[in-house]
Amino acid sequence: MQKKTKEIIIADQERVRAYEKVFQVPMPQVTKSGDVTGLPLAYPRIVAGVERSGYRIWELAQKAAQTGIPVMNPILGRNSAEETYKESLAMYEGAEQFGETIFHFVHSEATRHIDPLDGEELIEQSRGKGGITPAGERKLVQLGGGSKHPMRINATGDTPHLSIINALIAGFDGTDIGPVIHVHFGGRGIHDYKTKVLNGYRALQICAENNIFVQTDSHKHLNNIGGTDGMALAMCLLSEGLAVLAGLPKELSALQMNVAGINLLADLAVMRAFKETMWSGSLVVVPETFQNPPADLVAEQAHFARMAISARLGGANFYRPKAAESVGIPTGASMAKAIWASHNVFTNTASIDIQHPAIDARKETIITEAMAVLSAVLQRDGMLAPQDITPDFWRNYAADELIGLIVSAGKNGIMDAPRAGGWDLKRGVRTHRDKDGIRRYVPGYGPNSIDETYLTFTTEPVEVDKPVQVSKKSKIVLATVGADAHVVGINTIREALAKAGFEVIYLRGMNLPETVAEVAAEAKAQVIGVTNLLGLGTALYPRVNARMEQLGIRKETALISGGRIAEKEEEHEAVEQKIKQEGTDFLGVDAYFGPGTDPADVVQWVQEHVEEADK
Repeated sequence: MQKKTKEIIIADQERVRAYEKVFQVPMPQVTKSGDVTGLPLAYPRIVAGVERSGYRIWELAQKAAQTGIPVMNPILGRNSAEETYKESLAMYEGAEQFGETIFHFVHSEATRHIDPLDGEELIEQSRGKGGITPAGERKLVQLGGGSKHPMRINATGDTPHLSIINALIAGFDGTDIGPVIHVHFGGRGIHDYKTKVLNGYRALQICAENNIFVQTDSHKHLNNIGGTDGMALAMCLLSEGLAVLAGLPKELSALQMNVAGINLLADLAVMRAFKETMWSGSLVVVPETFQNPPADLVAEQAHFARMAISARLGGANFYRPKAAESVGIPTGASMAKAIWASHNVFTNTASIDIQHPAIDARKETIITEAMAVLSAVLQRDGMLAPQDITPDFWRNYAADELIGLIVSAGKNGIMDAPRAGGWDLKRGVRTHRDKDGIRRYVPGYGPNSIDETYLTFTTEPVEVDKPVQVSKKSKIVLATVGADAHVVGINTIREALAKAGFEVIYLRGMNLPETVAEVAAEAKAQVIGVTNLLGLGTALYPRVNARMEQLGIRKETALISGGRIAEKEEEHEAVEQKIKQEGTDFLGVDAYFGPGTDPADVVQWVQEHVEEADK
């Protein structure tokens, strides 16, 4: 029983012990004789009076297929079990007034992305932010979480297999380990790409052996970093290949995807492309959020309503209602309103089958690119067809062989996106979102080793940024601090400062505050820019400032910050008011540029500050 799970625990017992120490939860033990103790039985089993199993979620997916109404899959996880449960009850009320059972996605704290053995210090400085703790997971179930509405936990990152063992102990029916192989995945945590893919495979093995429902991979994550639909489909199919080799049944596998709400025909095309080629039994559809939400949150909810229509007409099994908010983790009440809004859309949208030549043409374009990418990744002589991609096809590969091909493709630019996250991945792709809402490649900037006849390129005028010559003397160090892998915002600022002629030293995501100051001192930088989207600015930014003081560089080096100072939506307004009334001294920074900042404002501030140094 649970042979593979026990083998993984034994092989990685040093990290299991580190997880236990850092997150302060008992984990399975390996005895001197080589046995594993403390591992609960596989599902189905009774936990807190309820029989848990990933098949509870599969039953909801089947119900959605029968009724044509997607099951709600809202996201809500707070810093403690008590607070998560309290807010969840308010959210559940929004579903239960319609007699609906939802599939609750409990967001976990951001430290889960980091290997507890190699990244203990980063974890310790960012504890209790971004969602529920591992200990909180266990308590949430005991309080009553998942008794009526089954739950899944976020387990992405360096060591998802450890997080899933914790979820099994806690009593969660499902988990989210996607993206398993997306190049975005390289940016979450501190491990290299190969280690991440290998640990993703281990996570799939544990889920398969213990009947845990899995969001195996995600079109959404690649879409968020500028990737194309065809590339995302290819990556999801490769992840399904690993799931097949891990022994996961299709009923327990789901794929996640974004819909944009800009072009209904394009949304339906990508959903049909996935449904016609995917092996997984369920499709989770997530609305694409505004990068800069409008001030009027009613307008934002209207934006989400357009995407709910796409999910309904596209036949999604699950739909992620979004709470209209300007910042932070939503309250249960705001999620309840989002559930109400989505339910209203679903029940008042006609159940019709839209057929249009543009849908068929776009669907075939997506599938063609996916097959071309898949053929290149697997180093096939000929072009694969969708009907070739069966479970038996994947079983022709050994797991280590398929992982090796995937990693090689990522490192050689076959699998690529404009904002690929992995530090050891090759980048070169450029894409453009055309007026019809579809993202296409910029001519001359497609993925490596793919015949361009299988790709689609924009015909709209696009100016590709060429390397900018450094024209100013000043150096700028940019980094996220703490266990935060969100780099889209700071990347935007980096690009703006580089275009302005500054030399930018970019440390990417997940840095100790002290390290950032030390790099700036060594580089003799004139400005440091730091960010954190977990609401940890009040704790981490002063540490950068303090280390700058210790190094004797504070007078000549400016410190600016961005990100989200308050984690929760109900707290953010108060902090913004404090900044307006008291300034930024309590953050230890010279200026704060929050969500929605125009990059030009940052450039102007920096130019005004360093103009003396550039003379």
